[in-house]
Amino acid sequence: MSYSDLSKSINELIESHGIPKREVYLDNENSGLIIPEVLKAIEDAYKWDGKGHPSITHLMGWISYQSLYKATESIASILNCNPEEIVYTHSGTEANNLAIMGSAINSMRRKILISSIEHLSVIFSAERLERYGFKVMKIPVDKEGFIDLEFLSKHIDKETFMVSVAAVNHEIGTIQDIKAIADIVKGKDKDILIHTDACDALGRIPLDMKKLGIDLASFSSHKVYGPKGVGALYVREGIKLESIIHGQLSTQKLWPGVENVPGIVGFSRAVEFMHKNLRENVLKMMELRDRLINNILERVNHTLLNGPFGDKRAPDNVNISFLYCEGEALTVELSLNGIYVSSGSACTSRVLEPSHVLLAIGRRYEEAHGSLLMKVTPFHTVSDIDYVLEILPKVVKRIRFMSPIKPSEG
Repeated sequence: MSYSDLSKSINELIESHGIPKREVYLDNENSGLIIPEVLKAIEDAYKWDGKGHPSITHLMGWISYQSLYKATESIASILNCNPEEIVYTHSGTEANNLAIMGSAINSMRRKILISSIEHLSVIFSAERLERYGFKVMKIPVDKEGFIDLEFLSKHIDKETFMVSVAAVNHEIGTIQDIKAIADIVKGKDKDILIHTDACDALGRIPLDMKKLGIDLASFSSHKVYGPKGVGALYVREGIKLESIIHGQLSTQKLWPGVENVPGIVGFSRAVEFMHKNLRENVLKMMELRDRLINNILERVNHTLLNGPFGDKRAPDNVNISFLYCEGEALTVELSLNGIYVSSGSACTSRVLEPSHVLLAIGRRYEEAHGSLLMKVTPFHTVSDIDYVLEILPKVVKRIRFMSPIKPSEG
């Protein structure tokens, strides 16, 4: 199929789908809304204070640099670190790559430990190092996704240069005890770097870089309802990191090229919003999350919650396996009803492979294939959730009716 044929096919698909009368967007793992105030700040920055190149010596450049620095100061203040410790990238994926590959380049050690449920940008970066003689060891997790701390402690040795564990798992919402992990690692060897992918933690749990005792942390703007195309890496002062891409430098050494100043301004505004209203946002998301989880498990037979219940689960995360269903079929049927979710692993859904996260916690292939990932936001309402609860059981019933594999009671 040519590119033009593909475009025509997509147009036909959208036209045949139509616009549903009511819509509830829950695919916030992959992409989502922008806070209106953030969007306004980005628009203003494109028109004025983020228009110039921040490293060029003229008025527009100086104003742009001022905007960039103010945004960085704000983010650093919230994370309790220095502005100089923030490196901007264009996504959380880039930040994870920079953290892992940039640390490995000059390391004399050749071993990295990562959890078995990391984001693919962590797993693939670590596995890439195997081509250059590095050893990758994956830390197993229990059925709720918590890493095996005894395994971690046992396998740290003089060859280990880094331990990377996400603060909050992006698929099943498991909140790891990063401080405990850092204490174990640094207690064994203070020279081992600790990296955490904190993309799904920012705006969901309190984050204090100094108290956590970590060296590197990755962030993504769109995960806090800021613009896509902006990420950041916290690099603790004194950590030796090499750039992994090369080109003309602007204001930062580790990620060359002109900074997306309007996007960074938007990112900082989004972080400010989520931090300022953290407790209120978290309580509201937890209420909506639990309303969705509890009612689905109660109303729909043959369902399994993936990840933990309660306080050790991210407040926005709902991941449920619907047995005897294909996740992709559920997403399409729900879309026709104006409900947008993702199936299996958000990062592997296009290739229809079961989520490595769900397999790691012990789910069977068919259980992983029938899973849906939904993420609530502080901007959803009870009415939104109730609409999902009205439609979802009907959709599951219809998909199961068409499925060749059925539950024993039919």
